[in-house]
Amino acid sequence: MHTTCSVAIGCDEAGFELKELLKRHIETLGYPLEDFGSHSLEPVLYPDIALAVATAINAGRHRLGVLVCGTGIGMAISANKVPGIRAAQAHDTYSAERARKSNDAQILSIGARVVGVELAKSIVSAFLQSEFEAARSGVKVERISAIERDGHKG
Repeated sequence: MHTTCSVAIGCDEAGFELKELLKRHIETLGYPLEDFGSHSLEPVLYPDIALAVATAINAGRHRLGVLVCGTGIGMAISANKVPGIRAAQAHDTYSAERARKSNDAQILSIGARVVGVELAKSIVSAFLQSEFEAARSGVKVERISAIERDGHKG
């Protein structure tokens, strides 16, 4: 059981069916999970779901998050608008692993219309089971944070 690492998950209507399958997969891996919706195939504003997940992570309620929409793009863009959040869209296991190890991404975004179920499960596993390599990439992630904090100023 990964009690120190709880996971927030969210989706729009395009990602609903995949999110439901990924919830079971994440729980099988032993991670506590909170579902931020959507809870049906009814259309929703995905930026609101991304905001809820990103805000919960920023507040320390969860360490990592998974967002699912049609392409993964809109969810990643929306989550990245929350200061302090690094959301990465990944459709392969290597990118998902590197998002954690190299970029200390807290949120993985996946496109339900881009990857199949089994690959999505593997991508989520790679993301959740990787840890940030601060000795190797810490200075770069600190620079990302400085750019966010200070804008384009040197």
